[in-house]
Amino acid sequence: MPINNVSVIGAGTMGNGIAHVFAQYGFSVQLIDVNAAQLEKALQTISKNLDRQVAKAAITEEQKAETLARLTTETDIAKGVANADLVVEAATENAELKLNIFRQLDAAAPAHTILASNTSSISITKIAAVTKRPEKVIGMHFMNPVPVMKLVEIINGYATDATVSETIVTLSKTLGKVPCVVNDYPGFIANKILMPMINEAICSLYEGIADVEAIDTIMKLGMAHPMGPLQLADFIGLDVCLSILQVLHDGFGNPKYAPCPLLVNMVTAGKLGVKSGEGFYTYTPGSKELVVSSRFKK
Repeated sequence: MPINNVSVIGAGTMGNGIAHVFAQYGFSVQLIDVNAAQLEKALQTISKNLDRQVAKAAITEEQKAETLARLTTETDIAKGVANADLVVEAATENAELKLNIFRQLDAAAPAHTILASNTSSISITKIAAVTKRPEKVIGMHFMNPVPVMKLVEIINGYATDATVSETIVTLSKTLGKVPCVVNDYPGFIANKILMPMINEAICSLYEGIADVEAIDTIMKLGMAHPMGPLQLADFIGLDVCLSILQVLHDGFGNPKYAPCPLLVNMVTAGKLGVKSGEGFYTYTPGSKELVVSSRFKK
């Protein structure tokens, strides 16, 4: 089935990145969010990111204009998905919120429409079960920042049809991405492996084995990671890390996935990383300097 019209639910960091990429590669895109101000902010972000691509000679000014022309916005889900061949949900990583959205999508989207979730850990099978088209529900987990990162983790739910999976794999390649297909178990592959590492780094700090800079420097220089696990946790959002670890812990019932008490306390205190201005590091708008939070300085 050809895919021409794509609707993206959620105009946050992931949603605007996904909309950006689909529009850049020639698809008509409806970006949907209940918050009109968030939609305006998303369009501004997409425009700025396209400007960066122009500055790097990755695209031309004409291609930027064509990309923006393919983007429209909508605050009403039913209107926004009325002509969609594919819907990609990129709302907050909250199971009940996603289930509610998929109930609405199933009722409003055409029968042929594939419904995809950008979830990083929530069961695709569980999401599909609230629809009348579980065979057309799939996971399409993009990495942040979406216009830059090549990977798309494709998650097949228990009932996902093989032709739907093949369609999404081919589509991902069309976007210049590298798709990797996995099965639907808690955390899939990316976060089943990544989150325990991040949690162990937080535990090492909590236990006083090493400080923030030492932990991140060891992983960067010793393991060739582009950024340390504590900085990465800040970038992902400590609340998101906690949520994924809870999904892993609940799903597998294994104590190795239990979130570190320090992570729980930081999220409770509102120290969520980049998005709140402080996590393991502090973040000043416009500054790229990495400064360890005063909470963790010796």
